[in-house]
Amino acid sequence: MWTVEFTVALVLVLAAGTVVAVANARMRRVPHPQGLSGRGLPLLDTAFLAGGPARAADTALVRMQQEGRVIVSRAGTVTVTDSYPRDAVEAALIDAAGPARQIQVDALRRAVARSAAVQDIGNRLADRGLMRRPDRHRAVVVARRFLGLALVATVVLGVVAMVSWATRTFSDRYDGAPPIFPFAALLVLGIVLMVTTRPDRSRITPAGRRQLSLMQDGTPWRPHDVAAPAAALLVLGALALEGTDELEDEELRAALAARQLATSTSSGSDSGSSSSCGGSVTWCGSSDSGSGSSSSSCGSSSCGSSSNSCGSSSSSCGSSGSSCSSGSSCGSSCGGGCGGGS
Repeated sequence: MWTVEFTVALVLVLAAGTVVAVANARMRRVPHPQGLSGRGLPLLDTAFLAGGPARAADTALVRMQQEGRVIVSRAGTVTVTDSYPRDAVEAALIDAAGPARQIQVDALRRAVARSAAVQDIGNRLADRGLMRRPDRHRAVVVARRFLGLALVATVVLGVVAMVSWATRTFSDRYDGAPPIFPFAALLVLGIVLMVTTRPDRSRITPAGRRQLSLMQDGTPWRPHDVAAPAAALLVLGALALEGTDELEDEELRAALAARQLATSTSSGSDSGSSSSCGGSVTWCGSSDSGSGSSSSSCGSSSCGSSSNSCGSSSSSCGSSGSSCSSGSSCGSSCGGGCGGGS
């Protein structure tokens, strides 16, 4: 009889389906659900949500530059002139500059984007339900692959069972129903699980997209947690939501653009497995992209960037304060933004 083949297929599909369901529920769980903050989301949280850790690093750098606390040359050299940080991200930026208080902007940006302070912003947004944690998103992807293999095994076992049933004697063959129907039902169950657990490529949740929509619609957004002239607030708001193309400072924009060009050039040869740096960065890696999603890159702030390169920066890969999962990239490509939007 074909009961042995069906039992094996049933166990495989149910086991893989259970793993997928648990991983999907874990990805969608919101530890500390909160309502949307309207247009009152903090500046760096907004930058992270819209553009990932790279955008948050850019925003912190530009804020300090506008305040005259760092100098960014057209060649891309950052000089820190005020070594007293006002928050944890600025502390990470100053530390990355080193004792000489001078560093190239691309190396500085990667170090700040991978710092514990910036990574914690992603954790905070995930706790609020605005973003999906990338390690949990990857767990769903891996579990779905196992489910796919289980479905392939089900097809193979179904074919074996049909051949076995068809080769029996006439009297034995019609002693019971053909096995095609139980196997078909099992395949339908697996396909339903695949469809219902499919995660979006974007890491931003529907709530996160609504949050960004509230801030992008209407009058130009200005952060409420920064003390600065109105014109400077508009620049920072545009930078956080849209990226460095919104900067009016031509010298600063040229320095950041040169850095992005160098990063995109090196990414082709340096890209590798997302855990190739072996660091502890959570909100890095994955070439997730999607409509309205933020970039996943620590090396490029353009939305939807798919670079996953491990840059040549000598800075340490990540911080011990940020959990690491296999698959997270820590090179010039990092990014938490493009996360799950399902």
